[in-house]
Amino acid sequence: MRYIRYAVYAVVAIVLIIVSLANRDMVTLSTLPDGMAAIPGMGWLAIAVELPLFIVVLGAILLGFVLGELFEWLREHKYRVEARTKQGEVRKLERELKKTQVERDKDKDEVLAILDQSRA
Repeated sequence: MRYIRYAVYAVVAIVLIIVSLANRDMVTLSTLPDGMAAIPGMGWLAIAVELPLFIVVLGAILLGFVLGELFEWLREHKYRVEARTKQGEVRKLERELKKTQVERDKDKDEVLAILDQSRA
């Protein structure tokens, strides 16, 4: 199974390298359209950067992946809290069970108590 995962990673890497080599042309990435940049007081927001197209595309894919993972992590918060709560309840019940077993076995012979605990 591990080799299949490595094979998929290799195929994805090869595809990304091919797409990157095919899209090396420079593009201008602007924060505001030209019309909005001319509005007084908005000039400080107008930033333009020239980057290769593949960096823009790969950056957008990476940003989408990171945002998706963040939103999924936030969505699953209630399930993690519930699991943590249930885990605490299980520990508490295990302690209570052990305490009741000790109380039950205090009048028994030591060997019989050990045998009862090994069957449980």
